[in-house]
Amino acid sequence: MCRHLAYLGAPVSPAELVFDAPHALLTQSYAPLDMRGGGSVNADGFGLGWYPEPGGAPQRYRRQSPLWTDQTLPALAASVRTTAFVAAVRNGTTGMPVTEAAAAPFTDGPWLFSHNGVVRGWPASVAGLAKALDVTELLTLEAPTDSVLLWALLRARLRAGVDLLAAVTDLIVEVEAAAPGSRLNFLLTDGTTLIGTTWTHALSMRSVPGGVVLASEPCDADPAWTPVPEHHAVRVTDTGVVDLVPLTVPLTVDRSTRS
Repeated sequence: MCRHLAYLGAPVSPAELVFDAPHALLTQSYAPLDMRGGGSVNADGFGLGWYPEPGGAPQRYRRQSPLWTDQTLPALAASVRTTAFVAAVRNGTTGMPVTEAAAAPFTDGPWLFSHNGVVRGWPASVAGLAKALDVTELLTLEAPTDSVLLWALLRARLRAGVDLLAAVTDLIVEVEAAAPGSRLNFLLTDGTTLIGTTWTHALSMRSVPGGVVLASEPCDADPAWTPVPEHHAVRVTDTGVVDLVPLTVPLTVDRSTRS
């Protein structure tokens, strides 16, 4: 299983959580504490996406190599101050390629997305869902992986104007119906709202001065870390609002914005 984390709030340096914390993402890449989905290390790539300025498009740095081998990102992350970021390290599912294009976060327009988990029965189980995508888009996906397909399906909803939380919820409900037992732990942000989900794995959250952190594993031993309940989403806004929403049934939302 992969590890990922995200932050939304007052400007910070991603290096604090990616490299400097006692159990930073770097440590989670080679010494994770909760690999219940199999594997022992997250050595199949990594990525960091952040917003150089509020309201602007995100920037991203990804590689297919283990995070602990990279000589560029530590200094780059330390030089950045941002109000939102997503970072991830990858443990690729057997049979899926190890390429930079398969590493989260994925991005399009204002969004950054990461998936920690696996789609059961891939790819046959979700072939029906994939038919909803434009053929050209389907044939030009970044990489032939479950996470990249999930991003394409989610991105289609977002482009149609669906609310971030509703888009994530709808996708989880559809994928779970098509591929029962999938692990669908998402992080999604547009720089002003941050969504995290727990679907057959773990996510913890912690309020810090001026912001909120979501992470697969707590980055330190501080008791302020709170587990997000299984089958829930957490929504964080740049105004400091934090909501917990059950994911066991579809949200009742206005679908009038769908195209």
